[in-house]
Amino acid sequence: MSKITYIGALREGMREELLRDESVFCIGEDIGTYGGAFRATQGFLEEFGRPRILDTPLSESAIIGACVGAAIMGMRPVAEMQFADFVTGGFNMLVNFAAKVHYRWGPSVPMVVRLPCGGGTRGGPFHTTNPEAWFTRVPGLKVVAPATVRDAKGLIKAAIRDDNPVLYFEHKYLYRRLKDELPDEDLITPIGKARLAREGNDVSLIAYGSMVHYGGQAAAELEQAGISVEVLDLRSLVPLDEEAILATVAKTNRVVIAHEDTKTGGFGGEIAARIAELGFEHLDAPIRRVASIDTPVPHAPQLEDAFMPGVEDLKQALKETVEY
Repeated sequence: MSKITYIGALREGMREELLRDESVFCIGEDIGTYGGAFRATQGFLEEFGRPRILDTPLSESAIIGACVGAAIMGMRPVAEMQFADFVTGGFNMLVNFAAKVHYRWGPSVPMVVRLPCGGGTRGGPFHTTNPEAWFTRVPGLKVVAPATVRDAKGLIKAAIRDDNPVLYFEHKYLYRRLKDELPDEDLITPIGKARLAREGNDVSLIAYGSMVHYGGQAAAELEQAGISVEVLDLRSLVPLDEEAILATVAKTNRVVIAHEDTKTGGFGGEIAARIAELGFEHLDAPIRRVASIDTPVPHAPQLEDAFMPGVEDLKQALKETVEY
């Protein structure tokens, strides 16, 4: 069995769903002839043809609006925003239409919006953000963030089959840096279930996306110093696996929350609030958050490295939490 990359697994998952269900189609800027900005849809136009692989003008509002209409009529569109930052151009269609149609009128809106996000690629302030927190507070939207090759495939397939609008945050830094072997079976990752990425006893690190990998590296290095770190990969932000979060907090009694988004208003604050409300009696130390600083994303490599949280930041927060 050969290994496949994160983006290869994403591509394979979409292809399998295109083959399985004729109501599935892909839509976005340069996804056809060009094969997508990151080649996620490479070869799709040749295999499935123009009606199911649609190149669009540079209009995120039109792309998302077309998806809403198609989904209401029984199709299952998969839209690509070339970069997650650009979803702002379709914000109104997403939060005021896609999210509310089922509540207001009753029909399902089975659509997926793919959002290439994250730093580490020196993309600067307009091609690097992690805007998941904008949408986690919108009733009617589901939000997922795969951190592994397996979940890159399993969550895109689950998202396409879901009858609700699903925002799929795929981290660009992981695209070709992760490789894994996948089974030939119909691989589905359930939306709303976290994954225990590493067992530990002294402190829990709750993370998603790229921070799962930084957290795993920090945990491995701290193990040499006698600190046992448990790493929980959320995978899904909405719905959120509160049971898994409270279980790890109850086990270690100390928790650090990490995400690449900026700290103020980031989703880590919501996780911390729920732990404080539902699991306060288990805590033996204050909840800590590790996140990017509250500035636009710098373009210069040295500044981006200072802006984003890294392994050393995580190690320091975990060590201080254990020693509290």
